[in-house]
Amino acid sequence: MSKNADLFAAFFRVGMLGFGGGPSAIPLFEQEAVKKYKWMTSDEFGDTLALANTMPGPLATKMAGYIGYRVNGIWGCLVSLFASVVPTVILMIVLLGVLQQYKDVAWVDGMSEAVVPVVGVMLAILTLDFLKKSKDSLGWLRAVIYTAASIILMEVLGIHPAILIIIILVLVFLPLNKAGEPK
Repeated sequence: MSKNADLFAAFFRVGMLGFGGGPSAIPLFEQEAVKKYKWMTSDEFGDTLALANTMPGPLATKMAGYIGYRVNGIWGCLVSLFASVVPTVILMIVLLGVLQQYKDVAWVDGMSEAVVPVVGVMLAILTLDFLKKSKDSLGWLRAVIYTAASIILMEVLGIHPAILIIIILVLVFLPLNKAGEPK
């Protein structure tokens, strides 16, 4: 298959199976871009995801557009965006019409509630995978400290993740002296 056909197939699957929006699609993006097609490494995917989270707009379209561009230039970008957005919009119009028509039926409500735990498990698996990778680069102690600090800053103090990522990037790029301390 051609690069554009692979991009279309990959992002069509992500778009159609990423119930719940951007966060629930992240493991699907990783499956396609890193594991199946090997368009990027896990580290590159993590960097792309971190940067995409700091920028405005829907996560899924940013990820699809960037990965498509990286694989096959502007055409890859356009194919990836089309594959991830247009079928989903069509499906949303059809499904919302059906759900509105049958909104008082118990199975419709149950179906909506059943998706939430599945998305939670997908995100938990991705989180554990990132934590394991952090252990390799930072060591367990620093990885756990950074994770705990991030949870406190975002969930307890309400700091936006983009601000936290920017602070971390600034700290990482501070010049260090020979003792390993900031100059």
